[in-house]
Amino acid sequence: MADQPGSAARRPAGPMNDGRSPSPAAPQAASADGRDTALTALIRTSLAVLFLDELVVGFWNQAFPESFYNNFPTVSLTPPFSEHYARDFGGATLGLAVVLGIAFVAPRAAFTIPAAAAFSTFAIPHFFFHLTHLHHATLGEKVFLTTANAVVALLGLLVIALTLVRDTRRRRSPAT
Repeated sequence: MADQPGSAARRPAGPMNDGRSPSPAAPQAASADGRDTALTALIRTSLAVLFLDELVVGFWNQAFPESFYNNFPTVSLTPPFSEHYARDFGGATLGLAVVLGIAFVAPRAAFTIPAAAAFSTFAIPHFFFHLTHLHHATLGEKVFLTTANAVVALLGLLVIALTLVRDTRRRRSPAT
């Protein structure tokens, strides 16, 4: 049978029909009650928040470092301004946004866990730095800084935990 327009419908379906080697498939929702789907939605939502956070902070810091220093809440509490460090931080933050974005689009453990671990490697020490450097902040800045940094640091860990729970459930449940 020659390959002609429309002849693909006559070939049996399968991962190797097009001559390419099979790629790992994304895990499918295995539970009939929708728990895996709900976990994946929560993982994706968390990744979206982290991605947007890193994208905005990274772009602003990379493209407009002095504006970021002067206008982002509480940054000016840790002077002096250094364009070099600001742009380096912006670039690194954009790099985190890239891996978080990939994990958001394809929420497989092979992507979500390394992305969340990379983010957490930054976010947890960042939280503790700010927690121990609040002496020049107003009460509002202290609350904002502590809360915002705690939330994003915990989201990175939450993504890892939810991915492990979801994938453990999938391995234990019978295929549907």
